[in-house]
Amino acid sequence: MCNSVGVREDVIQELTGPGGLFELTTEEVLGHQAAVFDSRMRSLREMVANTANFGDREFLVLEDQRHTFNDFIAQVAAAASALQERGIGRGDRVAIFAANCPEWVVSFFAATSIGAVVSAYNGWWTTDEVDYATELSEPALVIADRPRLERSGSGGAGTPCLVIEDDWADFLATGAGASLDDIDVALAEDDPAVILFTSGTTGRPKGAVATHRGLIGFVQSTMMNGAVRVFTEMRTNPPADDGSAPSPPDQAVTLGTSPLFHVSGLYGTTLIAMVTGGKIVYRRGRFDPEAVLQLIQDEGVTAFAALGSIGSRLVNHPRFGEFDTSSVVNVGFGGAPASPAVQDLMRQAFPNAAPAVGMGYGSSESVAVVATIGGAEYRERPTSCGRVAIGFEAEIRGPDGQSLPTGQEGDIWCRSAYTMLEYWGDAEATGETIDEDRWLNTGDIGCFDEDGYLYINSRARDMILRNAENIYPIEIEYRLDAHPLVGESAVFGVEHPEMGQEVKAVVVPSGDASVDPDELHEWCKEVLAPYKVPTIWEIRPAPLPRNPAGKVVKRELYS
Repeated sequence: MCNSVGVREDVIQELTGPGGLFELTTEEVLGHQAAVFDSRMRSLREMVANTANFGDREFLVLEDQRHTFNDFIAQVAAAASALQERGIGRGDRVAIFAANCPEWVVSFFAATSIGAVVSAYNGWWTTDEVDYATELSEPALVIADRPRLERSGSGGAGTPCLVIEDDWADFLATGAGASLDDIDVALAEDDPAVILFTSGTTGRPKGAVATHRGLIGFVQSTMMNGAVRVFTEMRTNPPADDGSAPSPPDQAVTLGTSPLFHVSGLYGTTLIAMVTGGKIVYRRGRFDPEAVLQLIQDEGVTAFAALGSIGSRLVNHPRFGEFDTSSVVNVGFGGAPASPAVQDLMRQAFPNAAPAVGMGYGSSESVAVVATIGGAEYRERPTSCGRVAIGFEAEIRGPDGQSLPTGQEGDIWCRSAYTMLEYWGDAEATGETIDEDRWLNTGDIGCFDEDGYLYINSRARDMILRNAENIYPIEIEYRLDAHPLVGESAVFGVEHPEMGQEVKAVVVPSGDASVDPDELHEWCKEVLAPYKVPTIWEIRPAPLPRNPAGKVVKRELYS
């Protein structure tokens, strides 16, 4: 049998060396030397223009809306012109607060094509959260759909708002006939492109700012690492030439269930489809396993991201076997490590995707994928996140900031040309997360094994991972502690078979007060997105256990 490590190194050298498909070079990025691709696009506007290569292929599908790549380019150009007509330009923010839809994608690329920065609002936010993000990012315009405006009661107080259902057609008509070539705005690779909001330890969302370079780098590094894995496996274990392997699809068709305000939806689904000529199929409303299975069958879906409970809810649906899902040849995980049981469940349910099941480890702050694993190595190491992606550096550091030896657990730090610029409007948080050499503290705890595979200890951090959404307990604790009948509280995650974790709150009433969990649920619901609201409540008569420094010892509350 071939030495897979040696084969992999040979493949990497061929792909990234001089003349290779993904030739790497070293350049100065933001004051530091970093590995970058020698041949690359320099802006998201260039990425849009390059989709002309796919012409009349379908790109964005939502019910009766079926947009080709040519349609997409024309709409981006029209929307960009319309934004400029409104006086929006380089450096201005354009917020998007809507469900997954073609208008979301067009708005994003129209704004970034004229040098504006998209502020991607979480579609689950309440009025309080929307108003906070609006105050922080100060958008010149909010592009929103009616359901979110009605639910939140706000697109951001005092900010101009374009309602997709009411205003979109007239908005595009304003710029009809415009061309991308008409845009006279110079774009630099390290210009900010998007603010993706991620929960922070201060109890408020933080806006991770990604650049044009970062988003384009996400695409190229993802494709390169995929190529390395495929070519390594082909050389190590050549497929049998007996005609049993399914033919590759003429066009990749991705199920667009991951939200566009999330790395997986915007980067992993949209950007990849744009450079490969793939099609994205969206649907309206909450996740409905039966409706999604019908969509997989009707549209010939070839790939989807099994974030959170999506995969298991599909497979465990009582009518799963009644639908033809044989078109699925790619299933990926992200947001949180998937258990070996869930991985096997996906392989058994989607046998044509079994060889390609994999996962990527990254974040809004890292922008590109830090480590990746799939195929045979994922079956052999199901609890690993894989090897560090090419073009990334990563190390494990102790409390003193010094690098730790192999096998020892500590903080995961990483660095690449694609790391976020900053947390928008929060220099203090930025300084705590990115050091002077542009190393990023991921906030995760993990270690490397002797073969260079990364393992994450998700229990070692305070964050709750529910359905691939990151939830910081302190944000919920702050809200609970503001209730007049609550003396103190502690929030943490408990295991859940489908969602990964669910939120539990332990509440100590103030004095002799009596606290009703239903009332606390409604209290949290007023200002927190639904996925953050605790689903398990414990009213505790005794004070919370604390250490000598006064910090709550949550491990004594687990049960």
